Amino acid sequence: MTRRPPAVRILATGGTIAGAAPSPCDTSGYRAGALPVDELLAALPALDDIRLDARQLASLDSKDALPGFWQMLAGELARAQADPDVDGVVLTHGTDTLEETAWFLHLTLALAKPLVVTGAMRPATAASADGPMNLLQAVQVAACPQAARHGVLAVLNGRIHRARHLRKAHTHRVDAFDSPEAGPAGFIQDGYVGWLSPAHRPAPRFAPETPLAPVDILFDYPGISTAMVDAVLRGGARGLVWAGYGNGSISDRIEPLLREAGRQGLAVVLATRTGAGRVGRPGTDGFIQAAGLDPYKARIALMLALAAGIPPSDLQSLFDTLSYE
Repeated sequence: MTRRPPAVRILATGGTIAGAAPSPCDTSGYRAGALPVDELLAALPALDDIRLDARQLASLDSKDALPGFWQMLAGELARAQADPDVDGVVLTHGTDTLEETAWFLHLTLALAKPLVVTGAMRPATAASADGPMNLLQAVQVAACPQAARHGVLAVLNGRIHRARHLRKAHTHRVDAFDSPEAGPAGFIQDGYVGWLSPAHRPAPRFAPETPLAPVDILFDYPGISTAMVDAVLRGGARGLVWAGYGNGSISDRIEPLLREAGRQGLAVVLATRTGAGRVGRPGTDGFIQAAGLDPYKARIALMLALAAGIPPSDLQSLFDTLSYE
């Protein structure tokens, strides 16, 4: 019996990968999400060994993506995962918030099939556009059954990253994404997918329809105004991620305010503004340690955890566990 070629569904949401500029020389002055997914597919070579099904979900600049957008995507992706005619899914996305969307999906989706997120650092009209290769390689990884065993993945610039470690680390280079400390999960070149780390697909912690509690992030810096913490309390937030110095340090004049906020019911997570490394400071009872999560991932985890009704006593255990996924 002849085996049918794998079927990959592409769900497009706009972003730089679908951006258009007046000149092929423009790599920054462009309109994101200007091109439909059919035009993105036209830039790909013929793929006789993979069947493609492309659908346009949105046409936005990912800097404007809101938490409700994550929930919409999770619902669409869950349906794609359940479709017997789909073997893998690719989500095209703007790079500004790609890491946050990938992390939300990691926390909420049960994956039986590969899910790959991709984007581009240069618009589709640029003379040296990176989108076509990123999309081609994302499709090839999504068609690889082994990819399902690695959780939500991002494919950019020939590297395969896990959502847990993915970070945008440069403003404009095509190799803008990395996975600090853990390194990439794998690579792809000329259609060959190589894995650099063992498979690891944790069960989702939350359901796609889990509401998202309001959580803010504040960064410590010399001379920060105490009014910033007051503003978070007055704004109705249920949680706060404090991106502190080094190992999550807090300015002496700010720490009493955070402790009082905690006594008033605000969940306070201590993270680091450094960009890498674990937070685990002694003498910080009453606060939650972000452990290995950066401030942005810690915020999304806290938004879901608070809305799901996880008891405060269990939050530290959750963060410790998520850090190793």
